[in-house]
Amino acid sequence: MHRRVIYLIYFVFCRYSMDDTGSVSTIAWTPDNSAFAVGWKSRGLTVWSVSGCRLMSTIRQIGLSSVSSPVVKPNQDCKYEPLMSGTSQVQWDEYGYKLYAIEEGSLERILAFSFGKCCLSRGVSGMTYVRQVIYGEDRLLVVQSEDTDELKIIHLNLPVSYISQNWPVQHVAASKDGMYLAVAGLHGLILYDIRMKKWRVFGDITQEQKIQCKGLLWLGKIIVVCNYIDSSNTYELLFYPRYHLDQSSLLCRKPLLAKPMVMDVYQDYILVTYRPFDVHIFHVKLFGELTPSNTPDLQLSTVRELSIMTAKSHPAAMRFIPDQVTGESTLNNHVSTEEDLFDKEPARCLILRANGELSLLDLDDGRERELTDSVELFWVTCGQSEEKTSLIEEVSWLDYGYRGMQVWYPSSGVDPFKQEDFLQLDPELEFDREVYPLGLLPNAGVVVGVSQRLSFSAITEFPCFEPTPQAQTILHCLLRHLLQRDKIVEALRLAQLSAEKPHFSHCLEWLLFTVFDAEISRQNINKNQISIPKRSANRSLLEKTCDLIRNFPEYLNVVVSVARKTDGRHWSDLFSAAGRSTEYAPLLVNNCFWFCPHA
Repeated sequence: MHRRVIYLIYFVFCRYSMDDTGSVSTIAWTPDNSAFAVGWKSRGLTVWSVSGCRLMSTIRQIGLSSVSSPVVKPNQDCKYEPLMSGTSQVQWDEYGYKLYAIEEGSLERILAFSFGKCCLSRGVSGMTYVRQVIYGEDRLLVVQSEDTDELKIIHLNLPVSYISQNWPVQHVAASKDGMYLAVAGLHGLILYDIRMKKWRVFGDITQEQKIQCKGLLWLGKIIVVCNYIDSSNTYELLFYPRYHLDQSSLLCRKPLLAKPMVMDVYQDYILVTYRPFDVHIFHVKLFGELTPSNTPDLQLSTVRELSIMTAKSHPAAMRFIPDQVTGESTLNNHVSTEEDLFDKEPARCLILRANGELSLLDLDDGRERELTDSVELFWVTCGQSEEKTSLIEEVSWLDYGYRGMQVWYPSSGVDPFKQEDFLQLDPELEFDREVYPLGLLPNAGVVVGVSQRLSFSAITEFPCFEPTPQAQTILHCLLRHLLQRDKIVEALRLAQLSAEKPHFSHCLEWLLFTVFDAEISRQNINKNQISIPKRSANRSLLEKTCDLIRNFPEYLNVVVSVARKTDGRHWSDLFSAAGRSTEYAPLLVNNCFWFCPHA
C-alpha cells in the first residue's frame, strides 16, 4: 500500500497544481485494489489505475492525451463540469462498477459515475482484426477493427430477461477467434454470437439458477465454467458446447479439489491452481464430432501435478508459455497419439502475483525465475497467433506497469527463456498515461487501449464521460530488436508486412530517430574515453537501419524528417550512413522553417 501511495503522489503532482485542485480531501480504492479515486478539496475528482494511468477526471482539459495539456481554469467556461466546488467524500459500490461522490458544501445530492472493467484476453487473436471487451454492470463495450484500421466501440446491452434476474455481470470471456462472448452474472451464463448478433441463453431457468460462475474459459468451441455448488460448498468444471446451453448437452463435469485461485487454457490443456500453491494440469480428449447431431464424449486426464512451497504472495494470473507454434488444436478435429500430445504440452507458464511480481515457472521441476516487479497487466504472444501476417513472432510477451510497456524477446541461446539473455528494449515506447492498454493487434503491430472522452450537450447538466479507443504502435521496437540481432531478412519481412499500414512512415521515422539519437549519445559518452577502432566488417546499427529503410519509397522523406529533428552538427554522421547529403538538400530547403527571434 505504501508503494501505491508513492505512485499516487507522483502522478498527482506531475499533472495538477495546487492552484487547480487544492489539496487531497479523500481517497478510495476499488474493492479489488486495481484503481483508486482521489477527491480534491477545491475542485474535481480523478481516478487512476494502480500503475498511474489516468482513467477518468472531471476536470476539463484542453486536449485529450497530451501530458502537458493545460487545465482549464475555474474562471473559464466550466459550467458543465461536475464537482466544481470540490469533493468531500467518495465511495465505491460492492462490485466496483459505481463511484459515488458528494460535492464539498452540498450534501443534498450524490453524484454517481459508472465504470467498466477490462476483459483481458488470454493471448493474441490469430485473426486479422482485434476485439477487446470492456464490461459494465449490465452491458458490454466491444472494441474492434475489421475492414479499416480505425478502431470503434460497439455497445451491447444484455438481454433484460437475463440481467434483471442475475445482475450484475461477474465474468466475461472472449473466444480465441473473437467471434463469441461468454457472459456470467450472479447465476447462469449467456453466449453472444458476434456474426449473427444473437444471444444464447439457458432454456430452463432452473438449470440457470444452479450455476454460480466463478470463472470462464474458452476451449475451442467449448465454454468451460467454474461452478460453485452452494449446497456442498464445492467447485466443479462444466463443459458446454457453444451451440447449446442445456443440461442435456453437458459434455463433462469435473469435480475440483477446492476453490481455484487462477485458471488458464492452451489448446487442449487446462491449468488450475489451488491454495497455497498447488498446480494441476488437465488434458482434454474429445471423442466424436462436436455438432448438434452428435453426442461426443469428452474426457479429462491429469497430466501434471505440482505442489510449490513459497512465501510469496498468491498468483493473480497465470498463462501457459508454449515452446513453439504447434498449429491448430486437436480438439474438435481428431485424437492424436500420446507422443504428439507430449510434444504439444506447455512446459512453462508466466505467473503474475498479487504484489505485481512477474516470474516464469518451469512446470517440469517447479523452479521459478523472477523476471520483474510492479506489473499490472501482461500478454503472452509466443505461439498464440497462427496468422502468417503476424508481426509479433519475435516477441515472447509484453507487460505493463508504472514504467509503461516492456517488450520481452526470446534469446537465441539454448534456453530461449534464460533471464539474463532477455532484452527489454523500450526506452522510447512511451505509452500514453491517459490510455489504458487492453490487448494487441498482431497483424498491425499495435497495442490497443482506451481513454476517456468528454462530450458536451446543451440539454444535459454535466458532460458524458465516454471511452474512446486508441492505438499505440510497437513496430519500431520490433524492427530495432531484429536489427540489433542481425536478423536482417526477418526485419525486412516484418517491414514489408507493415508497408501498407497508415502508421508505417511514422514508424520508420521513429526507428531511425531513436537509433540515430542513441548513436549520438554513445559518441558523447565515449568522447573523453580511449576509443577502440571498429572492425570495418561490422556495420553499425545506424547503417543497418538506413539499409532497411532504403527498401521503401518513404526513405528520403524519413531521413529528412529525422535530420530536421536533430542538431545540424550531427548531420554528417547521419548522411554518412544514409547516403550523400546532396540527395536530401532540396527536401531540406523546402521543409525547413527559418525565423528570427527578434522579428
